[in-house]
Amino acid sequence: MKALSIRQPWAWCILHGGKPVENRNWWTSYRGPILIHAAKGMTRDEYEDCRDFAAGLGVTLPPAEELPRGGIVGRARIVDCVREHDSQWFFGKWGFLLAEPEPLPCTPFKGALGIFDVPEGALS
Repeated sequence: MKALSIRQPWAWCILHGGKPVENRNWWTSYRGPILIHAAKGMTRDEYEDCRDFAAGLGVTLPPAEELPRGGIVGRARIVDCVREHDSQWFFGKWGFLLAEPEPLPCTPFKGALGIFDVPEGALS
Protein backbone atom coordinates (compact mmCIF):
# COMPACT_ATOMS: atom_id res chain seq x y z
CA MET A 1 0.00 0.00 0.00
CA LYS A 2 1.19 3.54 -0.73
CA ALA A 3 1.42 6.22 1.98
CA LEU A 4 2.03 9.95 2.23
CA SER A 5 3.51 11.61 5.30
CA ILE A 6 1.74 14.83 6.30
CA ARG A 7 2.60 17.05 9.23
CA GLN A 8 -0.01 17.58 11.90
CA PRO A 9 -2.41 19.27 12.23
CA TRP A 10 -2.85 19.18 8.44
CA ALA A 11 -3.32 15.39 8.48
CA TRP A 12 -6.12 15.85 11.04
CA CYS A 13 -7.73 18.47 8.79
CA ILE A 14 -7.83 15.99 5.88
CA LEU A 15 -9.41 13.26 7.99
CA HIS A 16 -11.73 15.35 10.17
CA GLY A 17 -11.85 18.95 8.97
CA GLY A 18 -12.96 18.75 5.35
CA LYS A 19 -9.56 19.52 3.77
CA PRO A 20 -9.92 18.03 0.25
CA VAL A 21 -6.45 18.83 -1.05
CA GLU A 22 -2.88 18.24 0.11
CA ASN A 23 -0.53 21.00 -1.03
CA ARG A 24 2.86 20.00 -2.41
CA ASN A 25 5.70 21.50 -4.43
CA TRP A 26 5.85 18.43 -6.65
CA TRP A 27 3.56 16.65 -9.08
CA THR A 28 2.53 13.02 -8.86
CA SER A 29 1.08 10.66 -11.43
CA TYR A 30 -0.13 8.35 -8.65
CA ARG A 31 -3.89 7.88 -8.39
CA GLY A 32 -5.52 5.50 -5.98
CA PRO A 33 -5.67 4.58 -2.31
CA ILE A 34 -3.20 6.26 0.02
CA LEU A 35 -2.50 5.83 3.70
CA ILE A 36 -2.19 9.08 5.63
CA HIS A 37 0.92 9.09 7.80
CA ALA A 38 1.12 11.75 10.52
CA ALA A 39 4.72 12.94 10.65
CA LYS A 40 6.46 12.89 14.00
CA GLY A 41 7.46 16.56 13.93
CA MET A 42 5.16 19.51 14.65
CA THR A 43 6.21 22.89 15.95
CA ARG A 44 4.06 25.20 18.04
CA ASP A 45 4.12 27.73 15.17
CA GLU A 46 2.93 25.09 12.68
CA TYR A 47 0.08 24.13 14.98
CA GLU A 48 -0.95 27.73 15.62
CA ASP A 49 -0.79 28.71 11.93
CA CYS A 50 -3.01 25.78 10.96
CA ARG A 51 -5.33 26.34 13.93
CA ASP A 52 -5.86 29.98 12.93
CA PHE A 53 -6.32 29.14 9.24
CA ALA A 54 -8.81 26.35 10.02
CA ALA A 55 -10.71 28.59 12.46
CA GLY A 56 -11.24 31.06 9.60
CA LEU A 57 -13.01 28.22 7.78
CA GLY A 58 -15.10 27.27 10.82
CA VAL A 59 -12.99 24.23 11.77
CA THR A 60 -11.84 23.80 15.37
CA LEU A 61 -8.72 21.71 15.91
CA PRO A 62 -8.19 19.50 18.95
CA PRO A 63 -5.39 20.54 21.31
CA ALA A 64 -1.90 19.90 19.90
CA GLU A 65 -1.12 17.25 22.52
CA GLU A 66 -4.11 15.18 21.37
CA LEU A 67 -2.94 14.89 17.75
CA PRO A 68 -1.33 11.52 17.01
CA ARG A 69 2.08 11.70 15.39
CA GLY A 70 4.61 9.23 14.06
CA GLY A 71 2.17 6.75 12.55
CA ILE A 72 -0.55 5.85 10.07
CA VAL A 73 -3.72 7.73 11.09
CA GLY A 74 -6.05 7.28 8.12
CA ARG A 75 -6.57 6.63 4.45
CA ALA A 76 -8.01 8.37 1.42
CA ARG A 77 -7.83 8.22 -2.38
CA ILE A 78 -5.74 10.52 -4.55
CA VAL A 79 -8.04 11.27 -7.46
CA ASP A 80 -6.05 14.00 -9.23
CA CYS A 81 -3.05 16.30 -9.04
CA VAL A 82 -3.85 19.91 -9.98
CA ARG A 83 -2.23 23.35 -10.28
CA GLU A 84 -5.47 25.19 -9.45
CA HIS A 85 -8.45 24.44 -7.25
CA ASP A 86 -11.30 26.50 -5.84
CA SER A 87 -10.94 25.10 -2.30
CA GLN A 88 -9.74 27.60 0.30
CA TRP A 89 -7.44 24.81 1.49
CA PHE A 90 -5.49 25.00 -1.79
CA PHE A 91 -2.42 27.20 -1.65
CA GLY A 92 0.30 25.05 -3.11
CA LYS A 93 2.17 24.78 -6.32
CA TRP A 94 0.47 21.40 -6.74
CA GLY A 95 -2.58 19.95 -5.01
CA PHE A 96 -3.28 16.27 -4.50
CA LEU A 97 -7.07 16.03 -4.60
CA LEU A 98 -8.29 13.60 -1.96
CA ALA A 99 -11.55 11.70 -1.72
CA GLU A 100 -13.11 9.31 0.78
CA PRO A 101 -11.00 10.28 3.82
CA GLU A 102 -11.27 7.75 6.63
CA PRO A 103 -9.61 8.04 10.04
CA LEU A 104 -7.89 4.92 11.39
CA PRO A 105 -6.50 4.16 14.85
CA CYS A 106 -2.91 5.41 14.97
CA THR A 107 -0.43 2.67 14.11
CA PRO A 108 3.17 3.69 14.83
CA PHE A 109 5.19 3.64 11.63
CA LYS A 110 8.26 5.50 10.38
CA GLY A 111 7.45 7.85 7.52
CA ALA A 112 9.50 8.75 4.45
CA LEU A 113 9.70 11.50 1.87
CA GLY A 114 7.36 11.40 -1.11
CA ILE A 115 4.85 8.64 -1.65
CA PHE A 116 6.27 5.55 0.02
CA ASP A 117 5.38 1.89 0.42
CA VAL A 118 3.93 0.37 3.58
CA PRO A 119 4.29 -3.42 3.72
CA GLU A 120 1.17 -5.54 3.79
CA GLY A 121 0.33 -6.46 7.36
CA ALA A 122 1.93 -3.34 8.87
CA LEU A 123 -1.48 -2.14 10.04
CA SER A 124 -2.67 -5.39 11.59
